[in-house]
Amino acid sequence: MASGSEHDRTNEPVNEQAVANVYAAMRSELNQIYSKITELEMEVSEHSLVINAIQPLDPSRRCYRMIGGVLVERTIKEVLPAVQRNKEGLEEVIARLNEALEKKKKEIADFETKYKIRIRKSDGETRDENNRKEGSSQGVLVGSASSSK
Repeated sequence: MASGSEHDRTNEPVNEQAVANVYAAMRSELNQIYSKITELEMEVSEHSLVINAIQPLDPSRRCYRMIGGVLVERTIKEVLPAVQRNKEGLEEVIARLNEALEKKKKEIADFETKYKIRIRKSDGETRDENNRKEGSSQGVLVGSASSSK
């Protein structure tokens, strides 16, 4: 079984319930990353809309910008570079989150392989990561995240 020399997890899960709990936590982290990426992509989209709306306008024209909950009056030439910088910053964060997402997916896939985890479908059918039916091997069966206990 798991020995103390394992380097990927300092506390190896001791039983099926512990494995299921660790797996559920990993899946939850993955979903949080997906949610954050989606949220930031929507913000980037909003920034693009603002940039496209104000770019063709006269740079000395007044515009209003919300800063820390306060609406301030500025000119387009002051606001446009700031909005572009914010958009670029958001895109960098999204890129880093995508890297973290890929790492987490690999970590989950490795965990599934190590503990022979199969996902239970709503109709009761099980599958492993290669969609093979396994006969006599032992593994942990985890219900899908949407189903209740």
